Amino acid sequence: MDMLILKYFMRGYLYLRYFFHKITRTGTFGVDRADIISTPYKKSGNALKDALFHHHVKQFHESSCSVASVVSVVNAILEKDKTLNHSPITQQEMLKKVQTAHWKERMGTNGYKGRRGLPLEVLGQVVKASLDAYDIGYHSLEIVQARGARDASLPRASLLSRLKRFETRGDCLIIAHFDQGCFLQELNIPHISPVGEFDPITHKVTILDVDPSLPHPYQVSFDRFYKGISTHYNYVFKHFGYGRGGYIYIQLHP
Repeated sequence: MDMLILKYFMRGYLYLRYFFHKITRTGTFGVDRADIISTPYKKSGNALKDALFHHHVKQFHESSCSVASVVSVVNAILEKDKTLNHSPITQQEMLKKVQTAHWKERMGTNGYKGRRGLPLEVLGQVVKASLDAYDIGYHSLEIVQARGARDASLPRASLLSRLKRFETRGDCLIIAHFDQGCFLQELNIPHISPVGEFDPITHKVTILDVDPSLPHPYQVSFDRFYKGISTHYNYVFKHFGYGRGGYIYIQLHP
């Protein structure tokens, strides 16, 4: 009963915050909002990025954004690396094969011990286990918890460099753990999706959002992107293991 009360309280708080931003025209109801990309994607010549768009899928459940994101990334790598010789994987196949951190249970209605979805640290564990499960080699895998504004200069510079590398060299991938309401006119809840593109000139970041209510990718400014991943999720999420956002960085072999 205590857990049920907490969930109702949390949802009520989120809706109050949403309507506050809507009425005051602040947050994503203000100026710096996402730009929806409705034009069809055209192949860029970056094989990894092209494969990521090709294998982009939507989550099958309200808490399964991690599954759709990891499946999209794994299938993109499998397509790029022909030596792996593996057909595309479905979300259900991955949940059956990768049992790290009670991933499948966390996707259920009641979660695992009342916890649904994946905090950043657990997402990193699941990504590593998924790459290992399908024999995908990689140079490094890093769980990066973004920092607040006062300590953000070095993390921001590192992230910017990695986004440029993803776009120009096609040998790395970024899965973002962010406050969805910081990018879109949605509730301020933790969400997970892969980065699809980066424009080195405008510094616009394209999010391949796995939310099924969003039919198209969207772009946000780099500043907005960093703000979204550096969010310290509200105290109502602490009981469920959520702290601050960030990203998972996968550096593939040359």
